[in-house]
Amino acid sequence: MEPRSATLAGRRALVTGGSSGTGAAIARRLAAEGAAVLVADRDGDAAARVAAEIDGSAVGVDLADPDAAAHLGIGIDIVVNNAGTQHVAPVHTYPPDTFSLLLRVMLESPFRIVRSALPGMYQRGWGRVVNISSVHGLRATPFKVAYVAAKHGLEGLSKVVAVEGAPHGVTSNCVCPGYTRTALVAQQIADQAVAHRIPPEQVLDDVLLARSPIKRLVEPEEVAELVTWLCGPHARSVSGASFSMDGGWTAN
Repeated sequence: MEPRSATLAGRRALVTGGSSGTGAAIARRLAAEGAAVLVADRDGDAAARVAAEIDGSAVGVDLADPDAAAHLGIGIDIVVNNAGTQHVAPVHTYPPDTFSLLLRVMLESPFRIVRSALPGMYQRGWGRVVNISSVHGLRATPFKVAYVAAKHGLEGLSKVVAVEGAPHGVTSNCVCPGYTRTALVAQQIADQAVAHRIPPEQVLDDVLLARSPIKRLVEPEEVAELVTWLCGPHARSVSGASFSMDGGWTAN
């Protein structure tokens, strides 16, 4: 892939959950700006296919094991914590093991990755951390206690990294999409149909987009554009921020 403008030439980027959906879109967009992208995903074969497409590299890793993530950030200039999973159930029936799983994947492993990346970033005097949070990092909805808790925690992690990293040329920000056109959301539609006892075709309008003035799903490529801007030269003073991309949900 030929770099679009090479504003990230010479930078090495890590994108977790990069084999499909939003992660793959981010990997492609960073590569288009000249970054050498390491695509990390539990599905190593799918990660390798995306990496081959963008002349990057791939690693198969299950972020449910934070020890496996502990060294992923070494030598990395741009960390994009994107990997995620979901489970929908009321708090009083929510499986404790599943709660722990979601926090490991979406909070502890991102911490481990950033922890391993920061020494090199500090030494080089440059680094970018972009955490793919969610509207659920800013708002709560029923039946998603672990996801909401993990994303709220990720928001806090991101802000601490922003404060500590500022003297070293490192910025840290969150991107907070609403419901995005991914396989994860497709599964949520099925889960929400069960939870709310309505047909799946009603879920998009009556549940997922009920609080969004703009009645459309976010496209993965839109998220990728914002992530790439946050890594570029015009965002040097942007840090510790959370960028809503939720169709106006949080404006309500």
